[in-house]
Amino acid sequence: MTDFAIVGLIRKAHGIHGQVTLELLTDEPERIFARGARVFAGTVNGDIARHPDDRKNPDSRQELIVKESTPFKGGLIVKFDQIPDRTAAEQWRQRYVLVPVDELTPPGEDEVFVHELVGMTVQGNDGSEIGNVVGFYELPQGLTLDVKTAKGDVMLPYRQEAILEVDRAGRVLIVDPHSGLFD
Repeated sequence: MTDFAIVGLIRKAHGIHGQVTLELLTDEPERIFARGARVFAGTVNGDIARHPDDRKNPDSRQELIVKESTPFKGGLIVKFDQIPDRTAAEQWRQRYVLVPVDELTPPGEDEVFVHELVGMTVQGNDGSEIGNVVGFYELPQGLTLDVKTAKGDVMLPYRQEAILEVDRAGRVLIVDPHSGLFD
């Protein structure tokens, strides 16, 4: 089964010819959203969407082909071949766009895909178990992780000051348990 990664979020329709404004959630927008590139439709929850003509088939996917894309306010305005007009574009509001993980440039040694963070264990640098990452938020101040602890949820900023080490293979984030974030 193919794993998919979120690379964009359609915010709203733009214009009358089916263009959409797209929030970028990738470091490679010029490649992923180049003319002729293929991406896949997602749901508002970030799951891969089934093709509307084949909804009963669990393996169906709805491909979107980029007709053109232009920079716009930190994101893009994108025209997909499959979205003919504004009426159709309105139906795409708040839906994610995905690509197969194996089509992405692998992360560097000190990097991780955002979707990989969910489910990681959070441990103190003293070996203590703190909790698990259950979600994440793209906030104006940066990526913030939702960590479920025994005392409740904690919002953990994904910054060098808060996260000391990321063990991608071991699926562990190492933090300072005495930083004040987990009190």
